[in-house]
Amino acid sequence: MKLDEFFVTGEPLVYGGMVSIVLVTSAVIFLLTYFKRWGWLWREWLTTVDHKKIGIMYILSALAMLFRGGMDALMMRIQLAFPNMNFLNAQHYDEIFTTHGTIMIIFMAMPFLIGLMNIIVPLQIGARDFAFPYVNALSFWSFFFGAMLFNISFVIGGSPDAGWTSYTPLSGAAMSPGPGQNFYLMGLQLSGIGTLATGINLMVTILKMRAPGMKLFKMPIFTWSTLVTCFIIIFAFPILTVALALLTIDRIFGAQFFTVTGEGMPMMWANLFWMWGHPEVYIVILPAFGIFSEVIATFARKRLFGYHAMVWSMILIAGLSFLVWVHHFFTMGAGAFVNSVFSVSTMLIAVPTGVKIFNWLATLYKSKIEFTTPMMWSLAFIPSFVLGGVTGVMLGMAAADYQFHNSYFLIAHFHYVLIAGTVFACFAGLEYWYPKMFGHKLNERIGKLAFWFFVIGFHVTFFPQYFVGLDGMPRRVFYIIPEWMPLNVISTVGAFGMGVGFAIFVFNIYYSYRNSKREKTGDSWDGRTLEWATPTPVPFYNFATVPHADKYDAFLDMKEKGETTFEEEKLEPIHMPSNTGQPIIMMAIAAFASFALIFEWITLAVIGLVGVLIMMGIRSFDYDEGYHVEVDEIKRIERDARGL
Repeated sequence: MKLDEFFVTGEPLVYGGMVSIVLVTSAVIFLLTYFKRWGWLWREWLTTVDHKKIGIMYILSALAMLFRGGMDALMMRIQLAFPNMNFLNAQHYDEIFTTHGTIMIIFMAMPFLIGLMNIIVPLQIGARDFAFPYVNALSFWSFFFGAMLFNISFVIGGSPDAGWTSYTPLSGAAMSPGPGQNFYLMGLQLSGIGTLATGINLMVTILKMRAPGMKLFKMPIFTWSTLVTCFIIIFAFPILTVALALLTIDRIFGAQFFTVTGEGMPMMWANLFWMWGHPEVYIVILPAFGIFSEVIATFARKRLFGYHAMVWSMILIAGLSFLVWVHHFFTMGAGAFVNSVFSVSTMLIAVPTGVKIFNWLATLYKSKIEFTTPMMWSLAFIPSFVLGGVTGVMLGMAAADYQFHNSYFLIAHFHYVLIAGTVFACFAGLEYWYPKMFGHKLNERIGKLAFWFFVIGFHVTFFPQYFVGLDGMPRRVFYIIPEWMPLNVISTVGAFGMGVGFAIFVFNIYYSYRNSKREKTGDSWDGRTLEWATPTPVPFYNFATVPHADKYDAFLDMKEKGETTFEEEKLEPIHMPSNTGQPIIMMAIAAFASFALIFEWITLAVIGLVGVLIMMGIRSFDYDEGYHVEVDEIKRIERDARGL
């Protein structure tokens, strides 16, 4: 292979990307060497199995991906602002909108929420770690290397360009030759394995490691949303794994699963993709519902209204999410009967979702609302999400969908659902639990400024797209006609407003690190659930004594009784897992094998696969049983943390 085939050439924006990658990498290496932090990085972060540190790494990766996906979005909006724009050519535009969708859903929304689950769920249920800490580290590095593999494609080999849904036959070897589409397949495959492992790990943790007395219907609502999400992950992700494997075998080894010429079925990809893809939408929305429920209950100073109804509605949503996938291709000729069955199931899902909206409103009713930044994100979510939901029901009517499908009306709908649902929740959750992670709050004034820029920018961006869609503008076009220009200009201005909001949010992290006063207690917001019962920063073993939690708002109950999670007379040595470098090494080898397969270097790919198997063998003979934290050390840590 020649060098100019290996590196992407001829695009000024890509050269800029290459330069920035080299500069940032050089700066990181220089700073770590200058401050002699390599050993610290390896010991504290790269080899950790502590669920809190792994969660923070997930969130940092997700914020980086939000920046990357956001830059893609701004480039698309510049190209679509005016007729006959030549900012991006057709090929580059296809690559940008493919990577934007894939990054935002797979590498931003999911890891952000999984990061919050990693940090908070064990604390909420009174556990000391995940059921399988080693597997948790493996899951993170699997996601991380999958994301890096996908992201490197725009400078090496070329980005995928068949859309984030990667429909066959467009994504097959005949119509998308070269490594671009392989980056998509291997990047998603690698990170998907990590997500599946996380789903199993979290489910076992919640079912088997709850504090004594905490029955299922006494769990905090965020933990419930996580449990239901894990159920969806465990049943949906194997479908994606199989679909990606089949398309990989098609492209690299010349099979014919999705090609008409070899009696394969291109429509089978659409079916398999959306059988995973629609439950995936609920994988990123249900944890968001859990976050909003926690935040609203805390700042309305009331118990969540209709707790049991909330839980059952989530279970119902999870079940129905597997029965609606065909609504993504009403226009592909399945017939009136099939379309009407899936149309009804699509509209049914609005019922449990509507129940949740009314429960949040009932929680807010006659309450003394504290307008903190997390609460403002939660309040902005309700009307914005309702708008997305109502237009979703419109799209769910098969007859109407013939008009709306593949227009900008659809783009507006799913951004109203995914940004108002998931992205608002990510910001709300991060602001809410930030003091638990880092020992100080984010500055409220700057946080609210970021909130207003982002939320107003969001509505200015996507609300006009409903109308330009109804006016006939199709999606996946890289130029517009003069009639669509005014609304597209407004849309582009709004997108830059969102960008400013994100920049202010990032500045707030730096500003608060320098200036915010440090938390003295672990209970930053006068919380209700067990994560606020630990001191801040949270000790690596979480709880000195495991609390007894037989009430719904367990920590509120403890405060009323004057109890803490540090009872000296009950202290016992705590067993903890040892750090290990095996997960990062194993997944780095897997990433090497995947990279080789992308370029169809089969020998190197096989060597990498053998390397992964060797690492599995080493792990199976690893008899490290972990270590015990002695009572004296627990006393010292707790007294320091609690200022006793």
